[in-house]
Amino acid sequence: MAYIRSPKLFLKFYITMKKEIHPENYRLCVFKDMSNGYSFLTRSCAETKETAKWEEDGNEYPLVKLDISMTSHPFYTGKQVLVDTAGRVDKFRSRYQKKK
Repeated sequence: MAYIRSPKLFLKFYITMKKEIHPENYRLCVFKDMSNGYSFLTRSCAETKETAKWEEDGNEYPLVKLDISMTSHPFYTGKQVLVDTAGRVDKFRSRYQKKK
């Protein structure tokens, strides 16, 4: 999105936006970093079949699993963290390899 300095242009930009191009099914979801267990609650329209109980209010929300988040990414942490994906790749290959 472009930065607009004038408040009048800013309002005109948002008033003239196209309607019905954004999803309507936003809901609260729990996003969980599977490498370190960190989770956060935010709004999303991501499709998921799993649910998780949020500790702060005790409600169940859809669960979206992440490989890397801001708590495990080297850019944000300032240190190199090794994420174990080799085991997942081997598991995938053994499961879906062509049977001879």
